Amino acid sequence: MIDYPRIDPVAVSIGPLQIHWYALSYLLGFYLAWWLGVQQSKKPSTVLNRQQVTDLITNAMLGVILGGRIGYVMFYDFKDFLVDPIILFQVWNGGMSFHGGFLGVLVALKLFARSHSKSMVSLFDFAAPLTPLGLCAGRIANFINGELWGRTTDVSWAMIFPADPSGLPRHPSQLYQAMGEGLFLFLVLYIFTRKPRPPWAASGIFCLGYGVLRFLAEFFREPDYGIGFVLFDFFTKGQLLSAPMILAGLVMLTYSYKIKR
Repeated sequence: MIDYPRIDPVAVSIGPLQIHWYALSYLLGFYLAWWLGVQQSKKPSTVLNRQQVTDLITNAMLGVILGGRIGYVMFYDFKDFLVDPIILFQVWNGGMSFHGGFLGVLVALKLFARSHSKSMVSLFDFAAPLTPLGLCAGRIANFINGELWGRTTDVSWAMIFPADPSGLPRHPSQLYQAMGEGLFLFLVLYIFTRKPRPPWAASGIFCLGYGVLRFLAEFFREPDYGIGFVLFDFFTKGQLLSAPMILAGLVMLTYSYKIKR
């Protein structure tokens, strides 16, 4: 077993002002997405210039934050929301949902495409490789916060998380997700998009890759508190939400290469 590295969730404290690692992870993710987008805007085949990349990331930020929070409440805390809708604004009592944030970004891209006269598919494919590094940063922040830990295990790298009332050794599943849905998926998309690809291909790789990697990671991650397993006492809510992404990715890739032929 490995000792859990106790890192203060507060990165910077100036008087009453506290800046948490979780907030910094979001800022880092958006900055990396912007920087990668600017690099892509320099390519001859680009669909966006530098200023449009900045506008796109600004729209996406709003989509991630609003969609992530609304999605968390709708997907994981809906019963409490029906009793007290004000919990939607109580961000200190809940978290953010990737799947909600993903839907929020889709809406943001749709609005951006309409206002800038761009095709949706070109924006989806442009944005796909910009996303995973932000996911990586977010999962590392989850690890620093000691939240969203994994299932109990006896592997040699298991950890005991201070906030876990059971006190049992668990998988550091936050790091599994950071490496899988974050770093590995980024490398796949970065290599894949170095050459021109048919429309929907990059989007399909992102949806399929994230869906599969998240589905597998859920087997090591402790089911969400108060929800547990939601299907056959085996599958989690995260897996159910990832299944449509897997299907969508397969459809996109099939359609993409059918167009190419």
